Amino acid sequence: MLRIQREQSVFKLSPHNAPVAHASPGDTIVFETFDCYSNEITSENQVIAASGWDRSNPATGPLYVDGAKPGDILKVEIVTIELDSQGAMRVGPGSGALGHVLEERKTKIIPIVDGRARFNDRLQLEINPMIGVIGTAPKEEEIPTSTPGTHGGNMDCKRIGQGSVIYLPVNVPGALLAMGDVHALMGDGEVIICGIEIAAKVTVKIDILSEWSLPLPMVTAGDQIMTIASKKTLDEAAVAASEMMLQFIHEGLGMELQEAGMLLSIVGDLRICQIVDPLMTVRMEFPLWILEEYGYQLK
Repeated sequence: MLRIQREQSVFKLSPHNAPVAHASPGDTIVFETFDCYSNEITSENQVIAASGWDRSNPATGPLYVDGAKPGDILKVEIVTIELDSQGAMRVGPGSGALGHVLEERKTKIIPIVDGRARFNDRLQLEINPMIGVIGTAPKEEEIPTSTPGTHGGNMDCKRIGQGSVIYLPVNVPGALLAMGDVHALMGDGEVIICGIEIAAKVTVKIDILSEWSLPLPMVTAGDQIMTIASKKTLDEAAVAASEMMLQFIHEGLGMELQEAGMLLSIVGDLRICQIVDPLMTVRMEFPLWILEEYGYQLK
């Protein structure tokens, strides 16, 4: 099985990144990932990483997928996420949505034992591993791994976890897939700018969908299908994610537009992924069983 080491990582998703490995459709690959601090936070005495923000959110890769061409869709199945033995959190003034109420910086090291995060002496929290950064190369521009967009990137969507499937655009030959910024646990919003940041080994299976149309990025997890949008404001992201799902229901299921909107308003759930990155990210969740009722099958 192909394994890509965490040292082979980038800080921008770019069409100019040289691939570190090649794989074919149907292959299974292991991505070893740094945490978002490049594994530089190892003690609660460290309030900042040695290199500051310059090495934040590294993404392992990119992987060149043989046969992937612009206009295709890259299908990535998250098979397993294996976590390191401890994670870290770091907060302080200006950190996320609540940074304005903080006066001091603090670092917390959180052990992971038997599937639980030992947050403090009283609280042991069940983990829910997820991938914060996963994306393909944009068509022309370079986008920092800390920023989300239509290519994926730092969406910080907690539903992108073990067992989920993410559909990403192929903008350049080979797609150039990269991922990192795994969290052992993170709440919707990531309000104080971090989850339990942790190194990991992520096993994925890849495939290419040609001559297929989906609003991207798109995710399936559990019994839901989701459209994800990232914009300057939450309002803009919410409207964009809703429009993406509406168009999918209208075109994919052949439902009249007004009826599709009514349906989305009663069974769709609009949820915040994160509000702390350079762009805000929102997802619209929709029940998969309704697709089955209309005979629509995702590839």
